[in-house]
Amino acid sequence: MKIQENVPISEITTMRIGGNARYLIDVFAKDEIIDAFKFIDENKLKFFFLGEGANSIGKDEGFSGVILRNRLQGVETLDEKERIIRGFGGEIWDNVVKFTTDLGWSGIEAMSAIPGTLGAAPVQNIGAYGQDISQVIVEVEAFDTKTREFVTIPKKKMEMGYRKTLFNFGEDAGRYFIISVTLKLKNGHLNPPFYTSLQRFVEEHEISDFSPANIREMVMKIRESKLPNPKTTASAGSFFKNIYLSNSEADEAEARGIQVFRSNGENTINTGWLIEQAGLKGKEFFGFRVSDKASLILINESARSFSDLLKAETEISRIVKEKFGFELEMEPVKIEA
Repeated sequence: MKIQENVPISEITTMRIGGNARYLIDVFAKDEIIDAFKFIDENKLKFFFLGEGANSIGKDEGFSGVILRNRLQGVETLDEKERIIRGFGGEIWDNVVKFTTDLGWSGIEAMSAIPGTLGAAPVQNIGAYGQDISQVIVEVEAFDTKTREFVTIPKKKMEMGYRKTLFNFGEDAGRYFIISVTLKLKNGHLNPPFYTSLQRFVEEHEISDFSPANIREMVMKIRESKLPNPKTTASAGSFFKNIYLSNSEADEAEARGIQVFRSNGENTINTGWLIEQAGLKGKEFFGFRVSDKASLILINESARSFSDLLKAETEISRIVKEKFGFELEMEPVKIEA
């Protein structure tokens, strides 16, 4: 366990804004979680869990408690016949994807190159191109900060919806420090038609090999061409959540000329499409620029404050609502009590 004091949140999150965290504790082993919470309890401190900081944003006043950063790493096969793997919460998500596609297993290949850790994946129920973590997750092992015990939580108790789960929504939000995640993959591969950008790539390159490894390669190329690398460009990935509609709402939206993607009983509007159609692609707001390649991405060009981010979010949301009537919702999590 490593304890640091007065650490700038701007240096441990990819949007690169935010004041100081009073303490930052890096947890490298399961037993260190107990030690970390002894420190927290003895000093009566608040706490916040962090992975790679790709989906968390610091506020100007900083954080007066402890940021616990998950550094438990590794991934292994538990049952080759059933295609079950387990990875630790601090393992880089894309390493886990590569592990499964190297085995030829399907289930998370379309989520290649999503920044962040495995432990963060079930918290946000991450997803891309028609796949999400809820489709493959079996259970997680976690530290329950309420009972101060290690627990196993099966999928059926995770309450997984679009970017909302037991771990980030409601009274149990922020309660569980995820130690490991167990996933069950499958044989076979995805089949077209795919989501728009992936389908376009397939058609343009006349690709017929949809093996997990090849889907991974395609997705990585698409993301590289469209999305900024958070290691070199300040952003927090997709800044606004996509919009989910009922069938009647989807019909009404399409009647107004709005692009709706329908798949597996779900109706989705790509919020990036709304932002682009509103004429905001490449525009700058209070030091933040809407990416000219992927309009869901907000890039920090020169801003240094969370208040500037709120101003940018408010202005972009206002313009989109006036044009299309939809409310936008920020996807990254604020680091706050």
